[in-house]
Amino acid sequence: MSRGGRVAAETRAAWYAFLRRRTAVFFTFFFPAMVVLIFGAVVRTDPTGGGLFAEPPGYYVAGYLAVVVLFTPLSRVGSEVARHRDGNRFEKLATTPLTRAEWLLAHTLVNVAVIGLAAVLLLALVLSVTDAAFAPSVLLVPYLAVGVALFCGVGALLGRLAGSQDGVIAAANGVALPLLFLSPTFVTPALLPGWFRPLLALSPLTYFVRGVRAATYETAGALPTAGVGPGVVGTDPYLNLVVLAAVAAGTFAAGARALPRTD
Repeated sequence: MSRGGRVAAETRAAWYAFLRRRTAVFFTFFFPAMVVLIFGAVVRTDPTGGGLFAEPPGYYVAGYLAVVVLFTPLSRVGSEVARHRDGNRFEKLATTPLTRAEWLLAHTLVNVAVIGLAAVLLLALVLSVTDAAFAPSVLLVPYLAVGVALFCGVGALLGRLAGSQDGVIAAANGVALPLLFLSPTFVTPALLPGWFRPLLALSPLTYFVRGVRAATYETAGALPTAGVGPGVVGTDPYLNLVVLAAVAAGTFAAGARALPRTD
């Protein structure tokens, strides 16, 4: 069987395995919807005031997408690695031609499809419950794909390092929550201490958020604010995508290498 055939077969198996876990399917789509409803419809933003939600609604759309791209791959891939270890599946996979990189690629493709669907539903919900300024951009596709690949790699690392599925969930939350709130998602850089703002460049989520925001928010006619921040590569969506892709390539390679050959 060719490499493409092996990846396609594992992708189909992973997709059907995801659909069989109805709880996972439900929360994959319910969690981002809940975030939008809480922050977009209940808390709301106050462009004329101050505080955490002082920017126009369109500013936070990139943050909503970041929630899906960050949390879902970390927990799903990490749990899948832990589940394979508990079921001695990596030992069985070692007897097949499927490589570790091909296995991770297949599961990344499934996550890209799942998160792509979740992102479409999330955007429809955001635009229906808020008056967010949003300009559709073809750059959303590579941003979502590259962002998912990046955090699938991190999820594979967590699945290897954590001792159990419960440990994976705890580790995923321990990584995701600091990244979410210490990146320019919902907390604007202007609200952070001056000495901390340069450290935002260390978060890969920063490049996802700044690039998506530049492509869909500023393009929609919204004026850049102090909360956007210049960043290391500015707010150019193409440069941010290049940085994000470079980090994704590194984390994916590290995650594939970390996958056990045997249990």
